[in-house]
Amino acid sequence: MQNHALTELPEYGNPPVVEVVCGVQFRPLEGMLAPHLGVLWDRIRTEYPTCQEVAPLAPAIEHFDDSASMELAISETPPLPRIWFIRRDETGVIQVQRDRFLHNWRKMSGTDPYPRYANVVRQFRAHLGVFDSFVADCAWRPIEPLQYELTYVNHVPISGGFESLGHVGNVLPDLSWRDGAGRFLPVPERVNWHSSFLLPNNAGRLHVIVRNTVRRDEHQPILLLELTARGFATDKSRNEMWKWFDVAHEWIVRGFADLTDERYQADMWRRQT
Repeated sequence: MQNHALTELPEYGNPPVVEVVCGVQFRPLEGMLAPHLGVLWDRIRTEYPTCQEVAPLAPAIEHFDDSASMELAISETPPLPRIWFIRRDETGVIQVQRDRFLHNWRKMSGTDPYPRYANVVRQFRAHLGVFDSFVADCAWRPIEPLQYELTYVNHVPISGGFESLGHVGNVLPDLSWRDGAGRFLPVPERVNWHSSFLLPNNAGRLHVIVRNTVRRDEHQPILLLELTARGFATDKSRNEMWKWFDVAHEWIVRGFADLTDERYQADMWRRQT
C-alpha cells in the first residue's frame, strides 16, 4: 500500500476529538477461555487496575467481491464477553475478545489534551505486543489479522454559531439545511447521516457518521462526528499493518478537514496548518 507522507496534515490547537480507537480483528482464538483473560490482566494490572465485562462486538468485515463472503466461519465455542481493562486515570481502555484486540484513548475531562496520533498508535503497538506474547505463552497460533480499524470520535457542541440543527451547514457544508420563510418543514429534530468512501487500492473504506445526541456528563446537545477507517494491508505483516494505520489516519484527518467548514476550523478548533 502506498504510504503518503504524514507531514503537512491539518493540525488543531483545540481539536474536538474525544476518543480514538485502534484495533485489529483476527480469526477467533478458539482456545481462549475466561480464565486466560485473568492471566492477561496480571500482565497489565499495574497500569490497568480495573476490568469490566461488556457485550462482544459482532464481526464487521469490509468486502469488495463475493469471494470474501465466507471469510469468517461460525464458531461452536460458547461466547465470551468482551473485557475492558481500564487505565488508572481512565483515559485508556484495552478491549479483548476472542477475535479482536482494541486500544482506546478517551477524553475524560475538558482538560485532557489529545495526545496525538503518534502517541496513540505507539500505545496500541506496545499493548498489542503484550497480547502477542500472551498468545504465544498460551501455545496458540499467532493471531491472523482479518481487518484493521481506526476510529476518531468528535463532539461538536450545538452552540456558538451552531445553535440548532437548522445551522448544521455552518459546521458541515455538505449537510446544509435550506432556510426560508416559505418552507413547510420545520428545523429537523434529528440528524443521522452515514456515508462511506473507498480507500486507495481497495485497502478499505472510510465510514463517516453524523448524528445529534446529548453529552452524558454535561447533558449538552452535541453533533457527533465519527470517522472510521476499516480495511486491510497488502499482506498480513506487521510492517504493512502500521503502514495501513498511517494511511487510515491521513484519510481520517484530511476527510475531517474536507467535511467541516474552514471558518469553523479556524475559530473553534484553532487550525494551525
